[in-house]
Amino acid sequence: MEHLWTPWRMEYILSEKGKHCIFCEMIEADDDRARHVLCRGKRAFIVLNRYPYNNGHLMVAPYEHAASLEELDAETLLELMQLVNKALAALRRAMNPHGFNIGVNLGKVAGAGVEDHVHIHVVPRWEGDTNYMPILAETRVIPEMLDQTYDRLCAALEGAK
Repeated sequence: MEHLWTPWRMEYILSEKGKHCIFCEMIEADDDRARHVLCRGKRAFIVLNRYPYNNGHLMVAPYEHAASLEELDAETLLELMQLVNKALAALRRAMNPHGFNIGVNLGKVAGAGVEDHVHIHVVPRWEGDTNYMPILAETRVIPEMLDQTYDRLCAALEGAK
């Protein structure tokens, strides 16, 4: 299995962001594979996190550029949760995790790397998936390249409800 050593991306969270929203750019992009967009719904989409906490870390985001969940209408909220369920099914099928962390970070103080476009993180977890690398070397070990994870999850999403 190939290993990808990625620096822990705290600097991304704390860095100054460009004027463009990464999620809005993904919505308008033609090449889903290049952007790692896994699935598009009518009001929201699933995308791999470019700076994953763990293998298979993905996000579900609305097309609407809104900073918080309470700004979204009921139909969009419903589709966000339906896509979270679809992502869970695909991750279970493709990666067999032991559990998940699912969350929304609203605001910079809550850890939001993108403050103005709300999104839901889905992070698969395995027993013993933490180690000393982030503490000693500020490095995370991700044992699969994003393109490989993308291909595996796209295939699993085809069979997910």
